[in-house]
Amino acid sequence: MCGFAGFFDLSARTPDPAATAGAMAATLIHRGPDDHGTWNDDEAGLALGFRRLSILDLSPQGHQPMVSHDGRWVVVFNGEIYNHAELRARLGRDTAWRGRSDTEVLLEAVAAWGPERAVERFDGMFAFAVWDRAERRLTLGRDRFGEKPLYWALSDGVMLFGSELRALAVHPAWNGAIDRDALALYLRMGWIPAPHTIHRRARKLEPGTLMTVTADGNVTTTRYWSAQERAAEMAGRFTGSRDDAVHQLEELLRRSVALRMQADVPVGVFLSGGIDSSLTAALMSRLSDRPVHSFTVGFDQAGLDESAHARAVAKHLGTIHTELRVGEDEALTMVPDLPRLFDEPFADPAALPTALLARITRKHVTVALSGDGADELFGGYGIYRSLPADWTRLSRIPAPLRRGLATGARLLAGPAESLARVGAAFRRRRSHPGYRLGRAAEAFSAGSLAELLSLHYTRWRGMPSPVPLAQTLEPFGTAAPLADPALAVMLLDVGLYLADDLCVKTDRTTMASSLEARLPFLGNEIADFAWSLPSDFKINGGTGKAVLRDVLFRHVPRALVDRPKMGFEVPVGKWLRGRLRPWADDMLSEARLSRQGWLNAPLVAQCWREHRSGAKSWQTELWHVLMFQAWLEGRE
Repeated sequence: MCGFAGFFDLSARTPDPAATAGAMAATLIHRGPDDHGTWNDDEAGLALGFRRLSILDLSPQGHQPMVSHDGRWVVVFNGEIYNHAELRARLGRDTAWRGRSDTEVLLEAVAAWGPERAVERFDGMFAFAVWDRAERRLTLGRDRFGEKPLYWALSDGVMLFGSELRALAVHPAWNGAIDRDALALYLRMGWIPAPHTIHRRARKLEPGTLMTVTADGNVTTTRYWSAQERAAEMAGRFTGSRDDAVHQLEELLRRSVALRMQADVPVGVFLSGGIDSSLTAALMSRLSDRPVHSFTVGFDQAGLDESAHARAVAKHLGTIHTELRVGEDEALTMVPDLPRLFDEPFADPAALPTALLARITRKHVTVALSGDGADELFGGYGIYRSLPADWTRLSRIPAPLRRGLATGARLLAGPAESLARVGAAFRRRRSHPGYRLGRAAEAFSAGSLAELLSLHYTRWRGMPSPVPLAQTLEPFGTAAPLADPALAVMLLDVGLYLADDLCVKTDRTTMASSLEARLPFLGNEIADFAWSLPSDFKINGGTGKAVLRDVLFRHVPRALVDRPKMGFEVPVGKWLRGRLRPWADDMLSEARLSRQGWLNAPLVAQCWREHRSGAKSWQTELWHVLMFQAWLEGRE
């Protein structure tokens, strides 16, 4: 829902503030095609711009920027406060409500309780900017899991903020210099973790955080919620049986789905046929008095197509099912334009099918529910089993001995300089003993479970940096001191992979088509419950999401959904050797890379030659480079 932008010019030098804020917000028309507005305080140098996607209360009473009943507060808000009815009741029946929008509830909650206490009561996805006219104080806020984006930049005495970086770039104070360190982090991960962005002067507001800016230029941030702290509070609280857990989880999910079905526009569901989306669709079908609209996308390539499974689940549930068949022509046409959706380099290949799915879904509905977040909360990924086991084995070895083993493995594998030389046998096959020794050296060097997870996400391992002169940024902090190491890994993923990859992918690809995605598994009560459960209720032997599966099997036959997990994958390696090869040849030419000066041109060019010849697969590393190159080309 919506997009906003604005600025707080501490020197009040911005010409025509209302027009500038309006121009910033106009770049976000895809996020809000239905309405727009601006509001400014010329004396303070504050201006707000807004674009609206009308979801709840389609009347002008939901128009933004919105001023509070007492006239003190002004807000622009992107997202949904799902428990708005409960909050409306708590705020009092005597309030002279203008309409039914959750924006008005958010604003009056801030007016009644202040921003710090208000956000603690919100169950929703949100990013907002609220201006206190009495104190001349700007407060920026973002939801707990990072479902909705919020960027900011302090440049030349002006605080810029907005839903996407493109809006900030309109203001004359914008400085778009590239951050070489963040670029190296992106090439390593495939996304840029908060608080970093691709620009030196711009930042992401981190999830669960409030930022305040005062008229004297003082900027403070406050973490109002932490997944690790909350999980530590909840750990071990559930003491019932597994059957009890199944029953309680179903009721919580039913309530979460019902809240996210609230809308004055049509609502549907993304349906892959997997555990999470099938359960979401099943509960929606139970809650709706008419058939639910479900949507899936399938590729014309064996091994990557789940559409038949989705079709079977849809038939069982009786949904009105729309299936998009994606051929190579349609998919490949979109590839060079993908960076335009994200404003900064982003390399999750699943962005492509998600964007195509959003495009077809928007032709039928304005809101779609998605199963994102279930894996991170209920142990769906294999690393939640493998990494704790690896760390348990490593931690039994005394640290001095681990360091010695790491040094020995590196010596046997060969120095880093030799790894970069073309033609070395070590580089030819990842099954080569040298490669395995290099990986062993990295594992022995890991000093914590968080470092092991960091290695899992790291590309270009054992090689010189693909970004010369870049400093290493470490996005992973420390794992929560919990008795359950699997939960500790899940929490690290919640703070990084979920927030900075999955939520970014879902938000940008859907909003590019003016479609709002809602994530029932990220409800406050669902997260609390997941963190309260024993580990074996989530990971049972080799099976993840055990208790979630039990809930699903009450609604959908096991035979339709019980199969190995399949990601939302695209055949990147095949495309790069095939029809994308001319484009990649141009983007990855050593001459071009050398001229631009951002990347290690000989290293990248050699990887491209090896991949192109079939000697070795570098599809993930090269995709990271290509998405940066395509983003860079869009700036030139």
